[in-house]
Amino acid sequence: QVQLVESGGGLVQAGGSLRLSCSASGDIFAIDAMAWYRQAPGKQRELVAAAATGRTTKYADSAKGRFTISRDNATNTVYLQISSLKPEDAATYYCNLNLFARGTWGYKDYWGQGTQVTVSS
Repeated sequence: QVQLVESGGGLVQAGGSLRLSCSASGDIFAIDAMAWYRQAPGKQRELVAAAATGRTTKYADSAKGRFTISRDNATNTVYLQISSLKPEDAATYYCNLNLFARGTWGYKDYWGQGTQVTVSS
């Protein structure tokens, strides 16, 4: 069984910074891509940033220059550093890991429980 646990959300003033973490545990054989999504009330969930197994990363246009995704393959953890927070960054942030769990047939997507980011202006 695989579990993803997120942390790091909270209330931050506009212009501030935050670091989100997501750690995967369980019987994991391998992890491919790691990503962060966010969903604001009344809006669809959107991809914010993704990191491949190498150093390749990609960002949504709204995240470029302020968001940094990084991964620690030794601990199965993905991070999202957010700086210069804006009110429009407020959302529930979800991590997504494409991984191969032992006892399964191949790679599939797993989601964290979500962590709330609130930005005060």
